[in-house]
Amino acid sequence: MMDKIRNKLLLLAILAASICVASCASRGESPKVYEADVVVYGGTSGGVAAAVQAAREGKSVLLVAPDKHLGAMTSSGLGFTDAGKAYVIGGVSREFYHRVWKFYQNPAAWNWIKREDDKLVGQGTKAINDKEQTMWIFEPKVAEEIYNKWLEEEKVRVFRQKFLDRGKDGVVKDGSRIVSFKTLDGDIFKGKMFIDATFEGDLMAASGCSYHVGREANSVYNESWNGSQPGVLCHDHFFTKQVDPYVLEGDPSSGLLKHISKEKPLPKGSGDDKVQAYCFRLCMTTVPENRRPFPKPANYNADDYILALRTYAAEGRTDIMKPDRMPNGKTDTNNQSAFSMDFIGGNYAYPDASYEERAKIVDAHRDYQQGWLYFLANDPRVPAELREIFNRYGLAKDEFVDSDNWPFNLYIREARRMIGDYVMTEHDCRIAVETPKSIGMGSYTLDSHNIQRYVTDEGYVQNEGDIGVHLDAPYKIAYGAITPKRGQVSNLLVPVACSASHMAYGSIRMEPVFMILGHSAATAASIAIDDNCDVQDVDYAKLRAKLLKDGQILEAPKKSSK
Repeated sequence: MMDKIRNKLLLLAILAASICVASCASRGESPKVYEADVVVYGGTSGGVAAAVQAAREGKSVLLVAPDKHLGAMTSSGLGFTDAGKAYVIGGVSREFYHRVWKFYQNPAAWNWIKREDDKLVGQGTKAINDKEQTMWIFEPKVAEEIYNKWLEEEKVRVFRQKFLDRGKDGVVKDGSRIVSFKTLDGDIFKGKMFIDATFEGDLMAASGCSYHVGREANSVYNESWNGSQPGVLCHDHFFTKQVDPYVLEGDPSSGLLKHISKEKPLPKGSGDDKVQAYCFRLCMTTVPENRRPFPKPANYNADDYILALRTYAAEGRTDIMKPDRMPNGKTDTNNQSAFSMDFIGGNYAYPDASYEERAKIVDAHRDYQQGWLYFLANDPRVPAELREIFNRYGLAKDEFVDSDNWPFNLYIREARRMIGDYVMTEHDCRIAVETPKSIGMGSYTLDSHNIQRYVTDEGYVQNEGDIGVHLDAPYKIAYGAITPKRGQVSNLLVPVACSASHMAYGSIRMEPVFMILGHSAATAASIAIDDNCDVQDVDYAKLRAKLLKDGQILEAPKKSSK
């Protein structure tokens, strides 16, 4: 309930900002103008990394964030890091995981479960690497504390809850250069270089860059795993048994159950405008003193989850969520199985939606996920063994304390993706081509969560779009993937909503990689300022040398280990 209130307050704040602008204009008052060498828009992990690195380059920096809490997913529940091959994570990104390690060296950090009793292993690597002094699994509040202290150390000026004015006058350009952007409260932010570190790519889009939403057809980049994928069943997030989709079983005229689309997937490999499912990464706990029962949404309807009952009756599996362990008896809980945390199909409009519409979509995701949890823990129709499992868990009382213990941010797995100077594709990720001008590395699986839930020709429910393709080795990420096309914008870098196909982005979109790219973007911005050049013309030899000096890893070492 508190989260809905928070979203309503956010909408009221947006309205109030607009009224304030009009009122100030009527009184002849000038807006506040802030200016710096580098202006970072977006409070994601990539945005924090960019701001920290730009400050270390000796540049004045403004971090302007629509968020109240910085760090996005790293501080909103995704503490079970998708590290991939951790040995290719360098620079500011690795420093973050070193700072996590330092935090947990203090015995006082283990306030619910002692370190020696909390054996943490995840994503193919030991969570605590004392030899390398890194830690890859952590509590959300710890990540936020680290980010806040880091920015204070570097004396970065931070503006929170500042929303870009996405209207036609929100971004001012001189030719291909951004001069300034305006926020909804009328404040103006001027800079020599700009970095868009939002998941949505709002500044990138508003400044005139080309971008894509959804899946490209395989034919666009000659890929195999992009586009619609009916019948391709990866991971275990599909229906393994025949489950009837109709309100009255066997009767199509009775209509479909909630959370099933009437729309059929396009032929395999076809492009569409759909994006992979979002969810909240929940921080749950089984520690009784810190456990809060799952809340019941105000508009809860138990019959919205009949499909969950039918799925269990057919498949009999109880591992229908993924509560990966974090310190102090907490979890980073993710989607698992055919009907789980992901609100499949609930996000298609999100990337280009207005702030008001996005807030409604976020509310709908919260209602879906809270309702699902409450249903499984409480509904008498749910088998006892499932109810018992879900009643062991609850929300952690000491996390997200000003949002009713619910994560601050929805997991925006993909939204807009820039079409930049270079487009990363699955060929780059599979090292089938020579990727130019490396600014960092990725290594995670080619990954996409489900995109659509539909009725098969045989009359049963099935999911579509979940892909997991193993990569044999880490791959390079091109500098051109964070720079706009030449002639569109010449002083903007985009490390988060970067230039990649749907399938390549499915691997790149990991929190450590966003920090890697944020670091590299800030270094490139600094060089562009010093050399008075466009971002497309940054001397790569100079950029490469500086990145290597600062600990970035630009190609895989010949001999490596986890």
